[in-house]
Amino acid sequence: MIRIFQSPWFVAGFGCLLYLGTTVVILSPSKFAAYKKTDPDYSADNDPSWKFRNPEFDQWVAQIKNEKEMLDAREENLNELQTRLNVEMQEVSTVTQTVSQLQSNFDQNVIHFKAQEVDNIKHQVKLMSAMSPEGVIAMMNEMPDDVAVKILFTMKNDVASAILDTMSKAGKTQAKRAAALTEQLHEVLPATPATSTP
Repeated sequence: MIRIFQSPWFVAGFGCLLYLGTTVVILSPSKFAAYKKTDPDYSADNDPSWKFRNPEFDQWVAQIKNEKEMLDAREENLNELQTRLNVEMQEVSTVTQTVSQLQSNFDQNVIHFKAQEVDNIKHQVKLMSAMSPEGVIAMMNEMPDDVAVKILFTMKNDVASAILDTMSKAGKTQAKRAAALTEQLHEVLPATPATSTP
């Protein structure tokens, strides 16, 4: 009998029986009653992760919304300023074109003295001042109006007045030309003085 207890087969079988008995005792269903599966509690204090609310996150979202509103308002202001600027630039362009046209008209109407022709005009005036008004008128009839005006402008006032007076009494055509020359005398610009070189 003792040989049976000493046999390796007996020892192995007895060990298996002890293992199975211990397992049944430890893993009995009554032990797992305390660990019964319960439904999750989704109350206000136990929200799932997808319902979680972070106050700082809400504050960030509110701040981003506020900054977006400010940027939208700023963009709207910039668009208004751009529109106003475009209108003002068009007005400035119109004024510039008007001034340019006026300057062009002025330049066409005004008789300019060129510095290089001053000496020539002075020489002619000196010669014509010694002539009779009738002789001067006869010479001026052969000159363009702008040259005649420059000569009258350079003459002394009493000499120029005598010539215009004689011209106005020489007939209707000469009177018209005397009136035109007198009007153009107000539009003469004298030559700018040349800068002296050392």
